[in-house]
Amino acid sequence: MEQNQKQEGTHKRRVRYKGTHPRSYQEKYKELQPERYADTIEKVIRKGSTPAGMHISICVKEILDFLQIRPGQTGLDATLGYGGHTRQMLGCLEGKGHLYGLDVDPDESWKTAKRLRELGYGEEILSVRLMNFADVDQVAEEAGGFDFVLADLGVSSMQIDNPRRGFSYKTEGPLDLRMNQQKGISAAERLQEISEEELFGMLLENADEPYAKEIAAEIIRTRKRGAKIETTLQLRGAIEAALSFLPAAQQKEAWKKSCQRTFQALRIDVNSEYEALYTFLEKLPGVLRPGGRAAILTFHSGEDRLVKKSFKKYQREGLYREIAREAVRPSAEECAKNSRARSTKMRWAVRA
Repeated sequence: MEQNQKQEGTHKRRVRYKGTHPRSYQEKYKELQPERYADTIEKVIRKGSTPAGMHISICVKEILDFLQIRPGQTGLDATLGYGGHTRQMLGCLEGKGHLYGLDVDPDESWKTAKRLRELGYGEEILSVRLMNFADVDQVAEEAGGFDFVLADLGVSSMQIDNPRRGFSYKTEGPLDLRMNQQKGISAAERLQEISEEELFGMLLENADEPYAKEIAAEIIRTRKRGAKIETTLQLRGAIEAALSFLPAAQQKEAWKKSCQRTFQALRIDVNSEYEALYTFLEKLPGVLRPGGRAAILTFHSGEDRLVKKSFKKYQREGLYREIAREAVRPSAEECAKNSRARSTKMRWAVRA
């Protein structure tokens, strides 16, 4: 009797929701348990959506075609994420060789490591490290260099969809935007200390925001009134107010795009993404073995410019034997199935 009561005390009922379909992130309990509800996951993907708590890997075929992974090689997934690319690369190794996976997000990296371990990829073939890819030289020293390297610079869907992370302007949540919520300051804290001039520059440099001046001015005005911008919807409200001068017919589409760009600019800033990418690109030739291959997925022009410039520089210096002349784009079919693939560009380089 006592044991039954104890078991009942630990039982948790699923989240109830109104209507016929779950709407909020927490209510999508089937999507959040793909191992139990595979049929639901399949239906969501078939509709062209990404299930809550999941991430659909982009350009998988293009990446594998380029990397030409062979059993016995040593490789690196510099941005582990949900582990979709990692799993495909592990399959190419056929149980021989080793793959390292890096990620700065402690919440997601342990889930991915657990998922991959349960699929049979043990320590003998897969090492997962909680670290920024800017420190790639440290893991390369342990590995003895890499035959192939992949870096997917996009934010994972499970981060975007989770309102507690603050990555999306569509749902209410704390304005955080950090990949690792245990380090640094949140986007809300950043907005409390930043000057109007610096914010204007951030929006331009990190997101090419055409209304950077108006948005920066409105955010500072809000702060001067004594109001804090601490949530995603409060920031969205400030952006809507900043663009209120536009004709009514243009406002909805304009603030939607400006929200996307502003959140992107803040995310890049609080995570020092450009600094980390620049350091990674600087170290990349040194961690690749002769003939080693590197592929990088970018999702906005700022990232792509950095990658393109770095690859060209090191090719001129003789460190890369060959680089992509044009960016590789996902197929129209993939973009139709996964709308988040549309802005993707893949660039690659081969070590001399």
